[in-house]
Amino acid sequence: MNRTLAFWMLAAAPLWGRDVVVPKIGPKPVGPYSPGIRAGGMLYVSGQGMRRPDGTVPSEFAEQTRQCIENVKAIIEAGGLTLEHIVYSQVYLADMAKEAEFEKVWAQYFARNPPARALLGVYRMPTDTQVEINAVAVVDLTKKKAVGGMRNGVPAAVFGGDKLYVSAAYGKDPRTGRQPADPAAQVQLALDQMRETLKAAGMDFRHMVFINPYLTREMPLGTMNDVYAKHFEFGNTPARATIVVNSLPGGAHIEFTGVGIRDLAQRRAVRPKNMPPSPTASPCVWAGDTYYCSAKAGFIPGPNGGIWASDVENQVRQSMRNLLDGLEEAGLDFSHAVQSNVYVDNLDEFGKMNAVYARYFTAAPPTRTTVQPLPPVERKPLPDGRSPKLEEISMVAVKE
Repeated sequence: MNRTLAFWMLAAAPLWGRDVVVPKIGPKPVGPYSPGIRAGGMLYVSGQGMRRPDGTVPSEFAEQTRQCIENVKAIIEAGGLTLEHIVYSQVYLADMAKEAEFEKVWAQYFARNPPARALLGVYRMPTDTQVEINAVAVVDLTKKKAVGGMRNGVPAAVFGGDKLYVSAAYGKDPRTGRQPADPAAQVQLALDQMRETLKAAGMDFRHMVFINPYLTREMPLGTMNDVYAKHFEFGNTPARATIVVNSLPGGAHIEFTGVGIRDLAQRRAVRPKNMPPSPTASPCVWAGDTYYCSAKAGFIPGPNGGIWASDVENQVRQSMRNLLDGLEEAGLDFSHAVQSNVYVDNLDEFGKMNAVYARYFTAAPPTRTTVQPLPPVERKPLPDGRSPKLEEISMVAVKE
């Protein structure tokens, strides 16, 4: 029996504190992940591509998008919910020029009570799908509430219970659509939009537990970090996954999206002893019973730290070790994981990455979204002997 099939069979059985959701009809997982996991009052859905249940794919982009949403819908309905229960989604496009065509199909499915959303362009996705969509749904629909009005055709944010899912805020003037020439001004504009959304929800930056800064290669990382750090308390920042991507909507160079918690008493940052405090990211942050962990790469912490492994297998091993440090510091382990995002340098190594990743889950693994954000890097040692980053993994866990 191959590894993927073995995990598919494991996914049929409920685990402690969480139920694994498998649709009766739908494309089989192409890696070690569960289609859906229901835990902590939420249903997490793995990234879905454009394959039909029989493995074929539509030829037209609109139908590819439609099939992608239908695959999400099948998992949502297998969990006893509807598309209206979705409070947040991330959408990945291989060609941002197809954005308008995508939006037309999206609007047909989410004409009423749509979710918060982030949209971004990546270089490649598994099975070379042209669109991939993941989702988070709230089990109790009465606990879903949009706030902050509409932005870029979607709600500025949506409450799912005590958590606020914040849609993408871009480094462009929301009234004129203009983008300042100064990268720092672009970052500030995006953060100002996020601040306004949080204010509409009766919150501020202190309430954020996880943030995705998505930036293109035109945005200097140091500039983004310098502006970003001024908005958060040193050592008590949200968990974070900072990903450089191929493109963003409207030619933007920076996009922020994330999750906040309504009650500050339910928020607590956690830092393993081998990780120093940071001005930009906490290793992990509690939001009630949900635990958000920053993206980890194959970085060895401590003196002479860095990425020393030159192959993806050993980098994944170190990333999982780093994630486990954060989980264990909170009394958790990989059995509590409900969602992960895997960012790889080259999807030609998808099988190698999966073979290592799968070994860390003795039962049904968490839901997962896997993308290749950029073209592969040149693989040669850096001047000091360290190696370039080949993968990065973020994770969400639930303690019940």
